[in-house]
Amino acid sequence: MTGIEWVCADAEATSRSTTAASIFTRSPSGCGNVTRLDAALAEARRVLKPGGRFLCLEFTPEITPLLQPLYDSTASGSCRSSARSSRVIARPIPYLVESIRRFPRQSELSAEIERAGFDLVRFRNLTGGVAALHSAWRL
Repeated sequence: MTGIEWVCADAEATSRSTTAASIFTRSPSGCGNVTRLDAALAEARRVLKPGGRFLCLEFTPEITPLLQPLYDSTASGSCRSSARSSRVIARPIPYLVESIRRFPRQSELSAEIERAGFDLVRFRNLTGGVAALHSAWRL
């Protein structure tokens, strides 16, 4: 069994093929930090070997209505939580909150992944849709 080889490369122009692809950045959002999502997805498809899998874990703008008020009060730049609750829930990062709101909804991101040429595209909402795990295969 071989270990994982991590490669740091431009998401829109990598130089090697692989059996799995993911995007990690210094912030919690990967695909949300690329300049041209369509180009990054096409590049991920290009470098994946046949049978390779693409995974994308992203914060999402579409969450369950029950969680929306809590999400808005803690994740928006207008959060005025007490010191006690801010230790429990991470402090908001204004640019991140705005980028999440502008990011494609789960079904829209799935359609973009399909347009990039991936097969068997699926997503699974996590924590009521606060985040979603998208997966796809290059067949």
